[in-house]
Parts: sequence; C-alpha cells; structure tokens
Amino acid sequence: MMKMLIGGAWTDASSGRTMGVVNPATWAEIGSVPLGGPEDAGAAVEAAEGALAGWSEVPALERGRVLARTAALVRGEAERLAALLVAEQGKPLREATDEVRGFAHILEYYAGLASSLHGEAMATKAYGRIVIEKRPLGVCVGIVPWNMPVIIAGWKIGPSLLAGNTLVLKPASTTPLTTLGIGELFVRAGLPPGVLNIVTGPGESLGEALVTHPAVRKVSFTGEAGTGRHVAEAAAPTMKHLTLELGGSDPAIVCDDADLEEAAAGVVRGRFYNCGQVCTAVKRVYVFSGVADRFRALVKEKTERIVVGDGMEAGVGMGPLNNAAGYERMQQIAEDLSGEARFLTGGAATGTKGWFFAPTVVTDLPADALPLREEVFGPILPVIEVDGIDEAIEGANSTHYGLGASIWTKSLERAERGCRDLEAGIVWVNQHLKIPPEAPFGGTKGSGIGRENGPRALDRYTEERSILIRL
Repeated sequence: MMKMLIGGAWTDASSGRTMGVVNPATWAEIGSVPLGGPEDAGAAVEAAEGALAGWSEVPALERGRVLARTAALVRGEAERLAALLVAEQGKPLREATDEVRGFAHILEYYAGLASSLHGEAMATKAYGRIVIEKRPLGVCVGIVPWNMPVIIAGWKIGPSLLAGNTLVLKPASTTPLTTLGIGELFVRAGLPPGVLNIVTGPGESLGEALVTHPAVRKVSFTGEAGTGRHVAEAAAPTMKHLTLELGGSDPAIVCDDADLEEAAAGVVRGRFYNCGQVCTAVKRVYVFSGVADRFRALVKEKTERIVVGDGMEAGVGMGPLNNAAGYERMQQIAEDLSGEARFLTGGAATGTKGWFFAPTVVTDLPADALPLREEVFGPILPVIEVDGIDEAIEGANSTHYGLGASIWTKSLERAERGCRDLEAGIVWVNQHLKIPPEAPFGGTKGSGIGRENGPRALDRYTEERSILIRL
C-alpha cells in the first residue's frame, strides 16, 4: 500500500480506510491508497501553510534547481514509473513513457524560467519610486484527472512551486499510484516538507474540502465540465483564483487540398491516442465532399491496423478505457448510433476481460447526434462530409466547447481562415494533439477559464503588489 504525502511524512487516512486501484486491462487490484477525507484535506493545507513562508523566501534559482533535480530523478526512474502508469491507467507503454518523460520536460522548462521571476521598478517625478513586486499567491490546490495524470500534474506542480507557492495535489482515485511515486522523487530531490502534499480520496469529500478551505488561495482543476462548474461555485465565497480546464469536442477540418495520407494518419492518432481519453483528442472530423470517400477509406484502413490490448504487451497501439463508467458510456453511444449512422469499423466491446472497446469510425450521422454535440471521451470517431470551408467552420463551432481544433490544408488562405474563425484556445495546422510546455494551453467558451503552460503560467501563480516610495 502507498501512503499520502503530508508535511513530508507518508501517512494513512485519518479514518484508517483505504481504496483499491484496479488495472483496467485485467480488472485485477494492483494496489491501494488511503481513502482521505476532510480531516486529511485540512492536515495537508495546514502543512502547506506551515511551509509557505520558508519556501517563498528560497531564491527562485534554488527553487528551480529543486525542480531540475527532480526531473533528473524522474528520467532515471522513467521505466519503472511508466510501467506503473500503464498498470493503473491502461495506456500503451510507449505512451506512458512519453508522458513520464514529458513530466520531466515540464519541470526542466520551468526550472529554466527561474531567472524571469522578478518585479519592476521605475522612478517618477510625481509619485516617487514605484516598485512592482510579484508575490506567490500562497497555498494552491491542484486537482488532476485520470486520463493524463502525470503530465497534467506537471502543469500544476512546475509553475506553482517555482513561483514560491506551496501545493496540495489530489490525483484521481483510479490513478494515484504514479503521482505518489513521483512524490517520493521530490522528497529525494530535497524539496522541503510541506511544499508539495499529495492526498488521495474521492472528489465529493476530499476534493470538496480542499476547494472550500479558506486558507487555499488558488484552485487549478482539470476535469469534466459539470464538476468544473461546481468547483467554481464552491470556490467563489472565498474569492479563490481559478484555472479550469473542462474538456472539449475538438474538430478537425480536412480540406480538399490536404495531404490525405498525412491528414488521415494525424486524425487517427489524434482520436485513438490513449483510447480517445484526451481532452484535446480529435472528436469530430469535417471533410470536404470531393475527397470524403478517399479520406474515409484511409481512416478506416489505418484504424483497423490498431492493435488493441494490454498496454504492456509489445505492438499494442491502444489500451482499454480507464474505468467502467467510460466503458458503459461507449457501449451506449454505439448502440444509440446503430440505428442512425453508418459504422465503417468497430462499434463494440472486445474481449471478455478488461474495459476494451474497439476503435470505431462512424459516418452519415444526423446533425443532432450526441457525438456532434457533446464530448465523447473514448474511441469513437464521427466523420462528417461538408461542401466547403464555410460549412466546416460552422459545424466545428457548433458546440459549447472551445478547447482545440485543427485544419488540414496546403492553402495559406484556408489555414489563416481556420486560425481566425475557429473558436478554440489552441489551433493546429496540419497537426493535432501537440501540446508543448512552451505554449499556453486552455479553452474558450465552455472549455474553461485561464491557461496552463508557457511562461505566463507563472503570472497565474503570482499576484502583483505596487509599492510607491517617496523619501
């Protein structure tokens, strides 16, 4: 059993209760963690409060060195951590390894920004000297989902700790193990006790207590839109800073001048990576009618090449869904579509054990079909035929989401049109699902508030104070 990290100590839940962690490919229990509750949330926040003054006074360059040392340890343990991530999350080993190394890259990126953390000063005749300080917010909370638990933890840990805050991190209940393993490496790297606390337990009790705690100054939440709205409401009475990344229904537009081989490969990867459980996955494709038949054939061919299985097995390109709820939802969506759409491939569960669902491509959907209105967090790809760019952009913008979008074309004019008119926080041209730490990440409309990643992520973990001096 792994334990929670609170104040530098590995602890059980105050209740003594635990919860199991299940391998989604085998349904076997692979470990257990404390089932934390409100008392544990309070203890973690108290530990973070106690560490805040000391950590915020550590020079930014030294804080960056701690991140860099941790990144080096993560790289050294990447094989072990990736195998643990496969076991609890289900993704193929190659994807898990990329995610663990990506976490290290995020820490390295923020370590490199340490020298940019400074204020400003100016002299004026009318007001004397003006000093603008950048100060850490204080105790922050990061709530991490189960789909990309390591990389998204990095988005919250890197900028918050570099900026001088302390952090309480709550991983999802189905994927806490790798995060706790990384917590051990922060301790080994010399991070002072209480600067990073990792607590495990259900969102409705532990998460709620963290979000409503009066000493918490910021909440960064990544997850489902309805839960995110509740987080915003719960945080409002104490005027917390918020970053909310609430998912998306990302469209891809394939124009008639696109490299169809490249577009089909990009769309298939963009949809079925991590079994389609990515907030910025391709969730709808709008393809020009003149190339629709050829494009659908390419997508079908490439989709049917994907090997589905346990992520630790060689050659596997897609693992299982992470949990029973997602598995049951895919079955229901496929059943609902069976009478109103044409399946090119897939459409059913595979095997007798594990939450495996075949990579699925559907076309000829009615305009009000659920995959064209809501986020489908799994391996179902709808392909919609359109007459041209106007119809494609209208369809792409027709949902209440606005996280990501891509356009596939050789035309600069069409690319610029997509970049201008697509309602999304990130727009790709001739690519999809690339999210480097250097680029701000977040959505418009119902996909959230604020941004993570990039140099300005540090601004979201600091607040400015103006000092006017006249002697």
